[in-house]
Amino acid sequence: MMKMNLFLALLLLVPILGLTQEEVGGKKDEERPGVIGALFTPDPDKVLGEILKGILERYHLTQKELDDDLSKKAYDVYLEQVDFGKQFLTNKDLKKLSKLKYEFDDQLTSGDLSIVNKTTKIMDERIPYIQKHVKELLKKDFDYTKKENYESDPEKRKFAADEKDLKERWRKLIKLEVLIEYFEIKDEQDGIEKIGHKKDDKKDKKKKVAKNKKDKKEKKLNKKEMYAKAREKVQKRYDRIFKRLLEQRRSDRLEKFYNAITLVYDPHTKYFPPEEKEDFDIDMSGKLEGIGALLREEGSYIKVERIIPGSASWKGKELKAEDTILAVGQEDADFVDVVDMSIRDAVKLIRGPKGTVVKLKVKRPDGAQQVISIVRDEVVLEEAYVKTTILEHKDLGKKIGYIHVPKFYRDFQNADAPNSSDDVKKALIELKKAKVDGVILNLRNNGGGALTDATLMGGLFIDSGPIVQVKSNGKPDVKRDIDGKTYWDKPVIVLVNRFSASASEIVAGALKDYKRALIVGSSDQTHGKGTVQAILDVKSFVNPFGLPSSVREKLGAIKITTDMFYRVNGMSTQFRGVEPDIVLPDQYGYLETGEKSLDYAIPYDETVKQKYKEFKQDYSLGDLKVKSKQRVAKNEKFQKIIKSVAWSKERRESTERSLVYEDMEKYRKESREMSEKFEIDQPNEKVQVISVKKLKNDVEKASFDDFKEELQTDPVIEETLHIFSDMLASKEVAAK
Repeated sequence: MMKMNLFLALLLLVPILGLTQEEVGGKKDEERPGVIGALFTPDPDKVLGEILKGILERYHLTQKELDDDLSKKAYDVYLEQVDFGKQFLTNKDLKKLSKLKYEFDDQLTSGDLSIVNKTTKIMDERIPYIQKHVKELLKKDFDYTKKENYESDPEKRKFAADEKDLKERWRKLIKLEVLIEYFEIKDEQDGIEKIGHKKDDKKDKKKKVAKNKKDKKEKKLNKKEMYAKAREKVQKRYDRIFKRLLEQRRSDRLEKFYNAITLVYDPHTKYFPPEEKEDFDIDMSGKLEGIGALLREEGSYIKVERIIPGSASWKGKELKAEDTILAVGQEDADFVDVVDMSIRDAVKLIRGPKGTVVKLKVKRPDGAQQVISIVRDEVVLEEAYVKTTILEHKDLGKKIGYIHVPKFYRDFQNADAPNSSDDVKKALIELKKAKVDGVILNLRNNGGGALTDATLMGGLFIDSGPIVQVKSNGKPDVKRDIDGKTYWDKPVIVLVNRFSASASEIVAGALKDYKRALIVGSSDQTHGKGTVQAILDVKSFVNPFGLPSSVREKLGAIKITTDMFYRVNGMSTQFRGVEPDIVLPDQYGYLETGEKSLDYAIPYDETVKQKYKEFKQDYSLGDLKVKSKQRVAKNEKFQKIIKSVAWSKERRESTERSLVYEDMEKYRKESREMSEKFEIDQPNEKVQVISVKKLKNDVEKASFDDFKEELQTDPVIEETLHIFSDMLASKEVAAK
């Protein structure tokens, strides 16, 4: 099953990789498919299909042939793109469509998109049919004493046998939706906080008290009235959903077809229609006014891929990676359901002018729901840059430098703009002056960025040598540190987690291979994305005199995987990522994430090992592991994480939802209690956080206070200071 259809709402690819279209594959313009001579057909579908086939077969890393076998896989992906929730198509429909399962390759190049036309016809008839059924269901109350369940996981559901079976599936779904909405109304009326909501500060509490006093004056709804209101809200939501489904553009339907093919090549190869390419270009510019979150499509749902450092979401600290966005509201307006909405349309709802409020109804990975209000803002670049401080633990007596690298940033259009490797270099020089005993390089949640900076940053900790290898189908291109200087020669610990990807894995992998740093991770491996992508403008593959501009402008662009990263030891970071030397409890341990969770991910590979000199370790890794394990067993915060993961894993695997009132009440109560029980919000005052610069104003002081509290609350930081203490003690013994 296709688990994820990734769309990163903010991704820099061409500048990061330093690739131009002329460099991809080393082909000249006249050698590209579709460039020789004029194309004689004005049909954009046929032109686009022929060019996409040529690009995929020639420039994709795997160079897979677009044949019947690939067509069959694309057919399965296409069905998920069209009806991920298995809520519209029946087995009877599939019998008709399956006749075309081997024709995706032929239809791509012929422009005769029969599969798209047939599914469009079915959906155009089926959507109004289901819409009418839902309207009838919502005219009367449901019986919530009857013992029955609804399977909430689409992957565990089969396609409905016929329309009768489909109507029964929708009956249970709507029954569940009304029950959930009823409890939302009841909780709000009873003054119960949303499940998973963070603790209020004093100002929020005052506002809440005032609001509760106002609410008490208003008439309380009885049970029957609350059910009626719940049905009304569900009806409004589905009216909007069906309206959007019926208003789908042809380009939306074609995009599903094209990407059913590209996603079989690998999860990061994707076709962008012209309007989505425009959104992509806006995001690449870095000039955003919104919430600052990277989003992805996963079937019918829109999920948070990552929070942009320095953004409104990052400052609010409520929206998290892996949250599912269910609905979006503007200021005091009603929520708009975004389930089954295209990510492009959802992003338009979420974006908005600086200073305006957007409300998000989100579902946590453990099923808990929450409403989050975010004041839109520009991404404050200063907050997205490298941050440096000094950490001391009162019981340990060591000064440790701390460098947080949120991403590998570089503006290739402006040589004077800040970049991550130079900023880390400055931080190391600053920490050396402060005479710290070691450095923590935090790459957790760092999704990557500029390959240039990954190479330069790795080189700050060694004199010279290879850092990473980049290879497509020939001899690897070895990226080296060649300056002959070491900017930090004392001990280093690199922090990673399951969201450390790409450039982060390059640095962590290189420092591990050289035995230059100890890798500490809150998961058994990093993300495992070891592939390189480039953005190609499709119209550049067409002779400008062969087609009118009106056709060329409809061709869009393609993000395509062209190369793979390899560590200096010859191992790829693809799929396997980098394994930490010491693994700590992971709060996201119940999630299936990373490259290995994606269908059609390019498999692990190896290349030649480069020559490099390993550093001598002054400590026993085995001893460090034993001592760390003993501390973790006694640490209250880590034990909360371990228990939380076990509970969340069990909850996540139980996907059948009871449609009985008492069961739902018990389910929600348990979710609320567990959320409070496992909350980690108590700072450890023993961890002292010292600013390396003088704080000039209240804004800087407030920002530093937030940074300080974040570090003091994080059990990984505290344990890393203990690991550092053990390392330094071993080093002192070895020196004696």
